Amino acid sequence: MDLAAAYRLAALNGWDDLIYTHISASVPDEPGHFLIDPFGLTFDEVRASDLVKIDIDGNIVGDSEHPVNATGFALHAAVHSARSDAFCVMHLHNSAGIAVSAQHDGLLPASQHAMRFYRKLGYHDYEGLAFSPVEGTRLIAHLADHPAMLLRNHGTLTVGRTVAEAYVLMATLIKACEIQLDAQAGGAPLVLPSPDVAARTAEQLYDDGAIEGELEWPALLRRLDRLDRSYRD
Repeated sequence: MDLAAAYRLAALNGWDDLIYTHISASVPDEPGHFLIDPFGLTFDEVRASDLVKIDIDGNIVGDSEHPVNATGFALHAAVHSARSDAFCVMHLHNSAGIAVSAQHDGLLPASQHAMRFYRKLGYHDYEGLAFSPVEGTRLIAHLADHPAMLLRNHGTLTVGRTVAEAYVLMATLIKACEIQLDAQAGGAPLVLPSPDVAARTAEQLYDDGAIEGELEWPALLRRLDRLDRSYRD
């Protein structure tokens, strides 16, 4: 249910891109199995019963009337395989994230939101549409142990120990990118905190590794329930 909710919330925020990009989550107590959206549904259509179980190679496990985008899952599979904390992997083509990823200096510590990722954000250069195992190795090296990544000229990626954590990290990252673009649009030089302040703030926001989203997620589900409870079906 949480994964279906994440798809609906992403659509509600305008983060979707037609039928492309994905949010994947591990199946509890089933190592090597994951849930992903059916290929061909828009994010605002996804229900819990629509989600498809697949293996690490993108093969459908069990019976399903829906196809999946195995090629699109390849990026997710690389992260799931390499990171034990990657219960949920969220990859989007949101405009603000792509715009900042195309800037030479990437995400600047121009806001409190951005400082959550100060020195904790990976970058991976664009290598084309096809995602190969060799590129997967490079992407994982660039992601390292960071909670998030900017895929240059491509989009954003977050890793969560829960669906809620991946979603809240993505919301924070997108907000940080939007603020940076808005600030730069003014044309004046940006006022940035010192590296010491940015680093100290990042540690405070990290909060000794507490799982993010535990407080926000119930409120977000209540919001969805007020609008449309069909994601639970």
